[in-house]
Amino acid sequence: MKKLIILLLLIPSLSWGADSEKGLTAYNQGDYSTALKEWTPLAEQGNASAQSNLGLMYEKGYGVVQNYKTAVKWYTLAAEQGHAKAQSNLGVMYQNGEGVIQDNIYAHMWFNIAASSGDSINAAENRTKIEKNMTTADISKAQELARQCVNKNYKDC
Repeated sequence: MKKLIILLLLIPSLSWGADSEKGLTAYNQGDYSTALKEWTPLAEQGNASAQSNLGLMYEKGYGVVQNYKTAVKWYTLAAEQGHAKAQSNLGVMYQNGEGVIQDNIYAHMWFNIAASSGDSINAAENRTKIEKNMTTADISKAQELARQCVNKNYKDC
């Protein structure tokens, strides 16, 4: 019991050491090492915004070695929590085949989900662009996958 109490006392202290706003300020000032230091513990604790932010840092190579697979990992974790920007960015990764096998159907699916989750302008524009490279059957499949994904609360999409 004593170990459990100590553990419970330590868990909140982990989040006290990290600050999302401090990370954002550092990021905007180009201080990517501080942003990474602030966002990583938050992302590891499940903070969707911090996960999405780390996804962007790894996608672009801001303060880290560019790593598309790691970017996809962070975007996916945030997207599974309904984070619209991460969902849209995940669509871009599928569209470009960065960190994943290029797949217009999954790109469209994520753009569709992101558009309904709140990233209506960028995601809808990207969805419309990618449709030019898809058949009607591909679009129908992507729409069905999006419905299934939403019904599963974005898990295992």
